[in-house]
Amino acid sequence: MGAAHSASEEVRELEGKTGFSSDQIEQLHRRFKQLSGDQPTIRKENFNNVPDLELNPIRSKIVRAFFDNRNLRKGPSGLADEINFEDFLTIMSYFRPIDTTMDEEQVELSRKEKLRFLFHMYDSDSDGRITLEEYRNVVEELLSGNPHIEKESARSIADGAMMEAASVCMGQMEPDQVYEGITFEDFLKKRTQSELPVDTL
Repeated sequence: MGAAHSASEEVRELEGKTGFSSDQIEQLHRRFKQLSGDQPTIRKENFNNVPDLELNPIRSKIVRAFFDNRNLRKGPSGLADEINFEDFLTIMSYFRPIDTTMDEEQVELSRKEKLRFLFHMYDSDSDGRITLEEYRNVVEELLSGNPHIEKESARSIADGAMMEAASVCMGQMEPDQVYEGITFEDFLKKRTQSELPVDTL
């Protein structure tokens, strides 16, 4: 009885932390056990045989996001070697659709968290900025499966997007002024300009 009570208490805590229902938590726990091979933790190599990720051009960035301490709310930088089920739920919660029962403030907070998760995927060195080089890497990976787009074209696309971001975030720049990269605040500004579809990240 005590164990059952403790388990239900734990599920309630996870519901509060992640927004998932008990049924969703149970379903995700089965997925976690399948990925981990019934082990208490998951490592990066456990994602090697996930069919949905096999053909994804930014597979490595998605997998890395599961172990990023910033996304796990465990620190400003660094990667975890392994994650437990609660960590797994924390990451999966970024992919939850926005709840229709949320008030305006909660919706904005949820969108901001989703955007921060995306920002962390781009900001690979955890310095709080998406540099031109980091953005080029993402664009090149995204377009790597397209045989009609060469690497130079991908770089031009990235360069153009970064110049647009600079103009949105800094306005008219002086000829000798250098745009060091997109901060999270810049990222939010860009989102209000383009209304990025983050509701179902």
